Amino acid sequence: MPKDHADPEDQYFHREDQEKLQKLKEKAQADEAAAALQARRDAHWNKCGKCGADMETQIFRGVELEICPACGAVLLDSGELQTLAGKDQGGVFELVGALFNFSRKKREG
Repeated sequence: MPKDHADPEDQYFHREDQEKLQKLKEKAQADEAAAALQARRDAHWNKCGKCGADMETQIFRGVELEICPACGAVLLDSGELQTLAGKDQGGVFELVGALFNFSRKKREG
């Protein structure tokens, strides 16, 4: 006697299979996204966003900054500007100016 597709047992296993397939698809998509992110990081790691040259790490006022030797661009990681600026909001522009003078002297020297 053939089983009817309307059989509750068949419906249960069909639902289980569909849920498993959905979870596998979601995991594959997450793995693919993570691999794409890692590939993008590997391609751009420690590269200047302006000219593409390799960045060099320099210590400036106790903070590690990435400075491009080719074009002088400065990369500040999260919180580094606040660390350099400190609580004195009035000296922020002087500090940024000193930072750019530091990178310009480094390129010229």
